[in-house]
Amino acid sequence: MLKTLIDINLTKLKLKLFTPLFIFLFISVSSGQQYSFLDSLDQEILKRDYYTSLKFDRIKKLKKSIEKHNLSNDQLKLYNTYTELFEEYCSFKYDTAYFYLDKAKQSAFNSSSDSLLSGARISEGFVLLSSGLFKEALDSLKIIDTTDLSPVDRSRFHSVLARTYFDLADYNKDPRFTLSYIRKGNQHLEKSIKLVDTESNEYWANESLKRMKQQDWKGAEFAFTYWLNNFDLSPKYYGIATSSLGYIYSEQGLNEKAIRYLAMAAISDIKNATRETVALRNLANELFKIDQVERANRYIHLAMEDAMTYNARHRKMEISAILPIIEEAQLFNIKEKNDFLESIIFLLAVLGVIIVIFIAIIIKQLMARSASRKILAESNERLREMNESLREADAIKQEYIKYFLNATSDFIKKIDSIQKSSLKKIIARKPEEVITILNRYSVKKEREQLFHRFDEVFLTLFPSFKADFMNLFPTDNDFNHRNGELLNTEQRIFALYRLGIQDSHQLADFMDLSVSTIYTYKTRIKGKSKYKENFEEKIMEIRSI
Repeated sequence: MLKTLIDINLTKLKLKLFTPLFIFLFISVSSGQQYSFLDSLDQEILKRDYYTSLKFDRIKKLKKSIEKHNLSNDQLKLYNTYTELFEEYCSFKYDTAYFYLDKAKQSAFNSSSDSLLSGARISEGFVLLSSGLFKEALDSLKIIDTTDLSPVDRSRFHSVLARTYFDLADYNKDPRFTLSYIRKGNQHLEKSIKLVDTESNEYWANESLKRMKQQDWKGAEFAFTYWLNNFDLSPKYYGIATSSLGYIYSEQGLNEKAIRYLAMAAISDIKNATRETVALRNLANELFKIDQVERANRYIHLAMEDAMTYNARHRKMEISAILPIIEEAQLFNIKEKNDFLESIIFLLAVLGVIIVIFIAIIIKQLMARSASRKILAESNERLREMNESLREADAIKQEYIKYFLNATSDFIKKIDSIQKSSLKKIIARKPEEVITILNRYSVKKEREQLFHRFDEVFLTLFPSFKADFMNLFPTDNDFNHRNGELLNTEQRIFALYRLGIQDSHQLADFMDLSVSTIYTYKTRIKGKSKYKENFEEKIMEIRSI
């Protein structure tokens, strides 16, 4: 009777354990064959930093030319260079793009060129709508006098206005206003189309968009495909065409095609270091529909990182609407895997019990007790080893954080030392050349960039830190930030504290301050807070993502 009951239970457990395993393997093989092109996207994602470095190389060259144009006071060349810098940043980082656009507007004003100024204002409308500032975009565009614009600039003017209304409709999602926005957008697209050559990129970009906004899916598919196959598209236009085709196929329920084209768009965006994009977000949504939750979760977080980097307000809101849903599904999948592992453990436990029972029947009680003690000792040893591994992993993590901070700080100090010693030793020979080379490097700028990168990484890990930090103080307290600064000095000190860097000497080395200054900052901040006695504990309670 006992043997029969055991056999029945084992059969049920085998079915429970191995049937999901076979299904999982089948789905994995099928998905790998059907969506192998996603692997190409994953490979490009690993090279994101490389493509970003290429963009910064181009930016660096443009910045060098500004000094030369400033010396010659050539306002037209300054305008063109600032415009090129704007183009580099307009889909990469909103704040910096707007900064260089302001410079371009000033050069246009200095050159007394109304056409250049109008062109800059059209660009201003574009970058404002890209960051979600729709009212400001419309205000900037409406003050432009189009009567003196060239046909190309007038076409661009109407095209930017059209996109503003379309994005406003997507953001608003209120039927009382959406149709009106789309109607206005289509009207401006019509005007834009009439002003450009039918065999130009601008014509097909607007014609394709018009058909898509009219929900003429077949017509839009033809237009985008024709544009993609018959024109030499820049990375910007290629990303728009492939991303739009992905959206069109998604609306028609053609999931595989939608994923393929959205992946192509995402690859193009990565290669072009584009941060103001919707391809990754839409791709994550499509993958979520077919239960590729792990990949969807990875992509949606990358999309949120891009939106945060660019500071696209409407994109962050759109991503925030679906990110929790995908994360919840990911957690559910993890729970299923844990349940599967628990079933395996249960099976092993049952087998262990069976073995113990048969050993108890066959072998003497003393040997059975000895075997049980041996099994328990092995289990304790494995548990001890696991705990030791966890402690070691945690220690390594902490050491890596400290290493990163110390290595970066030492690197900056080394640059400073090299600069000073080189100036002293070489000044007697060819000082002009050496000084020129050495003065290209600024320790202050390197440290500011280090701080900025640290702030970005930290705020990615602790997105609510600034708000939670401010909640520790009375409402009348405020902490000023310099232009472009994510965290001020006081906040950065306690950000390091939150990461576990609590030694004042380490803090002083990284911040380039004296230990007494660090102590003064800490004392002053604690004195202002509502939690003077346990301020550090409150800092450590701030949660990460």
